[in-house]
Amino acid sequence: MEITYASPSSPNLAESDYSMPTSTRSVKIIPLQHPSTLPSSSSSTSYPSAVLSKWTLKLQSMTWVQWIELFLPCYRWIRTYKWREYLQIDLMAGTTVGVMLVPQAMSYAKLAGLQPIYGLYSGFMPLFVYAIFGSSRQLAVGPVALVSLLVSNVLSEIVDSSDELYTELAILLALMVGILECIMGLLRLGWLIRFISHSVISGFTSASAVVIALSQAKYFLGYDIERSSKIVPLIKSIIAGIDGFSWPPFVMGSIILAILLVMKHLGKTRKYLRFLRAAGPLTAVVLGTTFVKIFNPSSISLVGGIPQGLPGFSVPKSFGYVTSLIPTALLITGVAILESVGIAKALAAKNGYELDSNQELFGLGVANIMGSFFSAYPTTGSFSRSAVNHESGAKTGLSGIVSGTIMACALLFLTPLFEYIPQCALAAIVISAVMGLVDYNEAIFLWRVDKKDFLLWTITCTTTLFLGIEIGVLVGVGVSLAFVIHESANPHIAVLGRLPGTTVYRNTQQYPESYTYNGIVVVRIDAPIYFANISYIKERLREYEIVVDRSTSRGPEVERVYFVIIEMAPVTYIDSSAVQALKDLHQEYKSRDIQIAISNPNREVLLTLSKSGVVDLIGKEWYFVRVHDAVQVCLQHVQSFKETSKTSDPQPDDKPNLFQRLWKQRGEDLAIANLESGSPQSEPLLSRKS
Repeated sequence: MEITYASPSSPNLAESDYSMPTSTRSVKIIPLQHPSTLPSSSSSTSYPSAVLSKWTLKLQSMTWVQWIELFLPCYRWIRTYKWREYLQIDLMAGTTVGVMLVPQAMSYAKLAGLQPIYGLYSGFMPLFVYAIFGSSRQLAVGPVALVSLLVSNVLSEIVDSSDELYTELAILLALMVGILECIMGLLRLGWLIRFISHSVISGFTSASAVVIALSQAKYFLGYDIERSSKIVPLIKSIIAGIDGFSWPPFVMGSIILAILLVMKHLGKTRKYLRFLRAAGPLTAVVLGTTFVKIFNPSSISLVGGIPQGLPGFSVPKSFGYVTSLIPTALLITGVAILESVGIAKALAAKNGYELDSNQELFGLGVANIMGSFFSAYPTTGSFSRSAVNHESGAKTGLSGIVSGTIMACALLFLTPLFEYIPQCALAAIVISAVMGLVDYNEAIFLWRVDKKDFLLWTITCTTTLFLGIEIGVLVGVGVSLAFVIHESANPHIAVLGRLPGTTVYRNTQQYPESYTYNGIVVVRIDAPIYFANISYIKERLREYEIVVDRSTSRGPEVERVYFVIIEMAPVTYIDSSAVQALKDLHQEYKSRDIQIAISNPNREVLLTLSKSGVVDLIGKEWYFVRVHDAVQVCLQHVQSFKETSKTSDPQPDDKPNLFQRLWKQRGEDLAIANLESGSPQSEPLLSRKS
């Protein structure tokens, strides 16, 4: 369907009438469907009721299998498990991760300020629970370095690590984190963490890795240093206690660390040696324990006695400290979402299955809640162990159950051997694990690609190093949100020009060969229009009206702008403040004989404009499906203004004869046909002579 417009001869836009005499060339355009012509049922349905009906329909259509999978995600892989193909692979992967987890769990517990046994407990029950309720089939949960540092940082300010209350608070923290994760998963609030950019996370983890490595230096140096999450007190403490330096733990720790790094490198770079990456922590423990058993060095501190047996059921205590632990619980929950869910999604994509981030968050929450009843401190997905699990070929959550079984065997039978593990060996395992978190390659990449993100990375990393973890995260998130707000309040706006030989309009800066038309400004707004950015948009529109590049303009020679065409295809939303601003802008333009035209608004935006009266205020005839349609109509008006501005009329003798008029009409009709088809030969709508 097409509508034919005829160019009016009156320069007053308010008085223009499209049913003018048809002696002028007509313009064919595609009609825009206004909200009044849309189906009434779709426009009358409210958003909440639409969402409710959608969920009701979805729940009604679910089968009993889908209901089971909703509450027990493990059923998805259990019912399709290929025993002959998957069993051996899952057993090998689970054993590999379990062997890696046992020494790492003890190391991370020491980092958290807890006894090593609590690291083993944290690597036991949460693994079984997550295998049932978690939706990822390759994610390896358990203690991780970053969460351990957060636990140590907050609890050391409340109570001394040697106090029994310290352990109780760490277990209580696991319960709080689990409850928060479950609530966020059930309410589907995982999207909130999207406001924390990757630059913030990378800067935060890089700085935290440096702090973690320095905090483990005391096991290498042989003397105690101050417990802090800031780099300056740590360095001061290391320098101040240099008189207590001991060579034996330093040499042993350095040798074990070098072995770990070599094994990790070979495991990453040599496919046939990838088992070395997982075997590194176990190798460090075995070498250190063997050396101590043979030589019995008195200057090397050992782990000491570790209770034997599985953890018993107990309810977390010390609920009076819940209020003071809420900020840390929120921070750990955020880290869990960013680390675990991000890793889980990446692994799911690599292994070809879908993963619901909110269900994943719920699974992590249940694992932490159940773990807290079995003396575990907060756990989450581990990047290094998950990578090893994936590289080992794990197909399902059975590999996690196997890893948990390995941990159970260690608790039941191997704890007497752990008594002779050197603490410098555990420290070397931690340092080796966190060295990969210092993401300097990301900083180099950001410097090349986006200086703003590099600045964000630098600010987050620096504040975390010098002001502490909590302040570093808050500053990073604050600056990240400030950047988001700035981008939203100052959206990209482009002046569009026509690409030669087409009816396509694009950014004139991106396509220098494009051209504009005199008297017409075409502007595209590449963002939702709302209260925060409407002032900026109005300023830019006024600027484009005044500053017009005439070097690439074509069409009638006119002295000023008569039409401003706003391309609204990228505008997904418009609020009441923006509606009022559009009304003001229309009145302002009207006082200067400038007409606004709207191109290609989506249904919701058009409905808002219609309900607010903006459609009737501007005029339905000034709403178009395509930018090209709007330009055609506006250019007809500009041409009529040009003709009425002539001081003298043509003499009767100058009138063309009948043959000339017919030939001219045929040429115009051919030009219109070319323009509508986007023919390469179609150039300006009007002759360059005009």
